[in-house]
Amino acid sequence: MIVIMGAAGATGGATLRSLAALGAPSRALSRDPGRLAASLDGRTLARTEPFRADAADPASLRAAFRGARQLFLTMANSPDQVRYELAAIDAALDCGVEHVVKVSAPAAEPDSPVAVSRGHHLIEERLRSSGVTTTVLRPYAFMQKLLLLAPGIAAAGVVHGATGQARCNYVDVRDVGDLAADVLTRPELAGGTYPLTGGRAYSHPELTALLGELLGRPVRYVDLAPTRLHAHLVERAGMPDWLAAHVVEIQQLAVVRRETPDGAFTDATGRSPRTLEAFLREHLHAFG
Repeated sequence: MIVIMGAAGATGGATLRSLAALGAPSRALSRDPGRLAASLDGRTLARTEPFRADAADPASLRAAFRGARQLFLTMANSPDQVRYELAAIDAALDCGVEHVVKVSAPAAEPDSPVAVSRGHHLIEERLRSSGVTTTVLRPYAFMQKLLLLAPGIAAAGVVHGATGQARCNYVDVRDVGDLAADVLTRPELAGGTYPLTGGRAYSHPELTALLGELLGRPVRYVDLAPTRLHAHLVERAGMPDWLAAHVVEIQQLAVVRRETPDGAFTDATGRSPRTLEAFLREHLHAFG
């Protein structure tokens, strides 16, 4: 049995669908399994056991992990992420889980300039010190997150950022799900660390130029100082302070550390990652 923690999120949902496509059964954890079941397509639901569990309730986690051999662990970034993921790992190990696939982040280092990445480092270290087989997926920015820019682009044709001309890696979350499913069903892939990117990195000016070309109208990039971007995200986009700080840290990481495509996805799956242009064409209606 494969347990999927974070099944209601983008990465967990993509992994559920990819596992179902391979014919692999899974147990999908959610605080509201009925709602989760209603969100799944028929093929995925047929291979999935929705199961009630809460990261803040260790007893529910132990019940969810009984009989499981593998855990796919992904949780939304939050101030409580480290505490909840460590609790999930402890419960999984107590129940005899033998392999954990952990969704981490780039620059997961003890001195990372990104606070969330420092948390991921702590979680990775806990897994490695436990002796359990550990596979780490380190995706860069999800293409799906670009849809958050759609209202501003539709209304004013503007994208705000703080990256200057620095290029950023983007990966389709469906590729993350595909690789996760492969790692969970192909033992020879277990135990590795996989950086995940698309086939090309884009600067914000290049991204807006591509969007403008696809939309047939201008889209501008407005470069802000990091402090001004933080204020914009809090005041205009309504982000909580910690999340705005995280977005700024991620953008500044691309400035100080050059981002280039990585071939880990192709090496593991034998196919090329989905492209940003194809993703934007698929969702062009969202940008007005």
